[in-house]
Amino acid sequence: MADTETQIRELFASSNPNITQDVLHELLSITRLLSIDPQELFYKWESYVLKMGTENTKLEYKTVKDFKKDLQDTLERETRSKGQHAAPRKTMAATPRAGVSGGDMFDMLGGVVSTTPRSVGSAKRKPGEAQTPVSKAAKNGIHSSPTPIPTRDGTSTTASFADRQNAGHIMETLNAHIPAASTPEVQHTEVRVKLKANTELSKFAYKPMAMQLSSASEILDDRIDTFTELVQEHHKLPDSAFGNPAAQSSSEIVAVGRIACDQPNGKLNAASVVLETSRRMGAGMRVPLKFENGIGYDLFPGKIVALRGTNVSGEYFAVSETLPLPLLSPAASTPTELEIHNERLTDASGEMRPLSYIIAGGPYTPETDLSFEAFHSLLSQAATQRPDVLIMTGPFLDLEHPLLASGDLEDHLPPGTKLNPDTATLLDVFKALIAVPIQRLVQSHPTITIVMVPSLRDVISKHVSFPQDRLHRPSLGLPKQCQIVTNPVTLSFNEVVFGIGSQDILSELRRENVYAPGKSGASFNEDLLARLSGHLIDQRHYFPVFPAQGQDSMPKLAPIPGEVPAPGQDERQPIGASLDIAYLKLAEWLTVRPDVLILPSTLTPFAKVVDSVLCINPGTLSKRRGPGTFAAMNLTTRTITSDEEREAEVLGHNVFERARVDVTRI
Repeated sequence: MADTETQIRELFASSNPNITQDVLHELLSITRLLSIDPQELFYKWESYVLKMGTENTKLEYKTVKDFKKDLQDTLERETRSKGQHAAPRKTMAATPRAGVSGGDMFDMLGGVVSTTPRSVGSAKRKPGEAQTPVSKAAKNGIHSSPTPIPTRDGTSTTASFADRQNAGHIMETLNAHIPAASTPEVQHTEVRVKLKANTELSKFAYKPMAMQLSSASEILDDRIDTFTELVQEHHKLPDSAFGNPAAQSSSEIVAVGRIACDQPNGKLNAASVVLETSRRMGAGMRVPLKFENGIGYDLFPGKIVALRGTNVSGEYFAVSETLPLPLLSPAASTPTELEIHNERLTDASGEMRPLSYIIAGGPYTPETDLSFEAFHSLLSQAATQRPDVLIMTGPFLDLEHPLLASGDLEDHLPPGTKLNPDTATLLDVFKALIAVPIQRLVQSHPTITIVMVPSLRDVISKHVSFPQDRLHRPSLGLPKQCQIVTNPVTLSFNEVVFGIGSQDILSELRRENVYAPGKSGASFNEDLLARLSGHLIDQRHYFPVFPAQGQDSMPKLAPIPGEVPAPGQDERQPIGASLDIAYLKLAEWLTVRPDVLILPSTLTPFAKVVDSVLCINPGTLSKRRGPGTFAAMNLTTRTITSDEEREAEVLGHNVFERARVDVTRI
């Protein structure tokens, strides 16, 4: 009990550093009532705060009582729902696995997932090990209905995708005054999009897991020194204005450094914030930070900040002002370039139709089956609406999916899937479940441009660290209309610059964010999701958090059906961010801010404008036990209306003013 109390106090310190006994008693009561650990309780609390509003939801006795009632109501609704849709659960014999490797990727993960046989349906077993017999129907290629698979919370479901609620419901719309995209009456005969990579894709083909400590420290140091130069130039400060915040002095200085936690494995809170300096400015030392009354801050581990203050006592740096970091210039094009792109969008009748996009994030099937019904529904909508661009971020075949992690797919592949279970590999599974439906889409809509961004959780990816290289295209069976890019990537669709990454950075930022609005100085956006998105723009990076969330603090994965875990490994570990620090510069923004920033996340889907950047979280197409969301964007063209604009050197794109975005349930 004492350990549970300690964990609760540590986890909830950011919400209330001094938790009263009655509040603690209620939180302990919730953990016993729902049989959850303090970490999961904290995640549920954060979700509740987001739902009720961050400014009104404080960790107080009345609020916790309401929180408890909300959890009980949710549990009651889920129980009733399971009673209506529950199906008899098939008992599966426990099948210990032999150590058969499924490829280099699994060997490198070192026990993060179970060993997966190279063949889909069979694996060599040691003598004496238990073995589950294959049914005659399966041997003959006849697949029975999918068996309910336990999810991460131990439940199972067989609810039909066709019975989903609110399909097609638009959850959020940005720029509703702009008409929604309409299906063109005549099929375009030519591709209307010119795709250009603004990222050096070849540099992502580095060797993972070859990181040297010296290289990593130099990268981290260089980032602080780079921002020091940017701050000095932007605020026009002399060299004498900068100093070492860890050195005792009564003189006021400007310190540039990286936010960190005073405990290596601790969670950042207001009392544990330290500033890490570079070797050039502060010999790499760390110093605790104390913000004066009225000084607002919005921090997370890894954030580069510029602070003005003093260190009179030598024990801490007292911050009197936070200096804003300069933003990158917005994307712009010459008038000639804009007119060329506009000609591409003009049809034979002289009418100019806006570009249309569909954006979706993986996974594409829930943990309970491999039907990929949400994926097929997405492609069906693309075939009907005929968008110019379809952007999909991974994972496509999710390494964290219990069935894919097991390798026993015979009884769970959709009926009609043409695979030989004795010889098929995961690449063959990708071709059957992902590539073949995409080929059918391209046959019906040949002028579409499809962009696929991999994820670290893709089973067919041999690149196991972030930043991540492209998937090996020749073995995937994808059509030429499909472009496979790196994770992350910056692309131009005609004149519009897109920034795309499949790593869930918003969830990482939300977990570690320490925020106080302050009474003076810098003002912060009270919209949490907008603030989180703004951190990427402010830091000029697709993944500015350092260090990333550890596997031990992440929710555990659903068990693999039919497999006996090894001693001491009762739960599977998630993949995590797997940062390769020596190559983090590949995830930096180099020259301009993107016009559109796509941030797939498990957080609430949204479309928001932050610092003139259109930020979109399409959500995940499939959640753990059901369908999710996607985003549809209709982008009007940037027209030149005056001679003054024609004579200008460059013109801003202002995409956030011209794009309508609908976040829709699949």
